[in-house]
Amino acid sequence: MIKTVVCYLKDNDKYLMLYRDKKENDLNKNKWITVGGHVEIGETIDEAMIREVYEETGYTVIDYKHLGSVTFSGDFFEVMDIFICDKYEGVMHECDEGTLKWFTKEEILKLNMWEGDFLFIDDVFNENKINLNLKYINSKLVK
Repeated sequence: MIKTVVCYLKDNDKYLMLYRDKKENDLNKNKWITVGGHVEIGETIDEAMIREVYEETGYTVIDYKHLGSVTFSGDFFEVMDIFICDKYEGVMHECDEGTLKWFTKEEILKLNMWEGDFLFIDDVFNENKINLNLKYINSKLVK
């Protein structure tokens, strides 16, 4: 099982998104996702999220909320924990995985994201609890 974390950074009415356009062999190639990554051996999900946010953005997380998780099956088996954060400090730097950009909720709903992301993005915006199971076959959402 793969364990990952993502964090939606919020600045007033905008959220930071990452366009994955810099890696050649990337499952998320040409998709908009939020920042995050794999939980390393010995890390808690909180520690992994704080590390990933810093590595990909340059921001140091100060306060955050864990919203829940999404379990993926089919093409891959992964549990992804989702966080939201509106208190952080630092200066944003360029990300080596893609292009970082701030978007409003309305703009995010028009982005090229994974189909399943649209099933929980409103819960992220409203900071609701998330517990979802998604199945992808050949990169298409089937459940």
